[in-house]
Amino acid sequence: MATNEYQVTGMTCGHCEMSIREEVSQIPGVEDIQVSAQTGKLVVSSDAAIDDAAVLAAVDEAGYSAVRS
Repeated sequence: MATNEYQVTGMTCGHCEMSIREEVSQIPGVEDIQVSAQTGKLVVSSDAAIDDAAVLAAVDEAGYSAVRS
């Protein structure tokens, strides 16, 4: 299993977390998503290598910005 961690800016609440979770969950192969508005962290686990560009685009689609940490 591959796991990547990202730092997300702009999250302030549970709704923010839910929006990001919804977008990232649409990426093929994603198995688990952990997102925290409190820490600003997003951890994505998948059954194969994760495409950073797809994750960053999904976070952007949710209305936030992220960088790989």
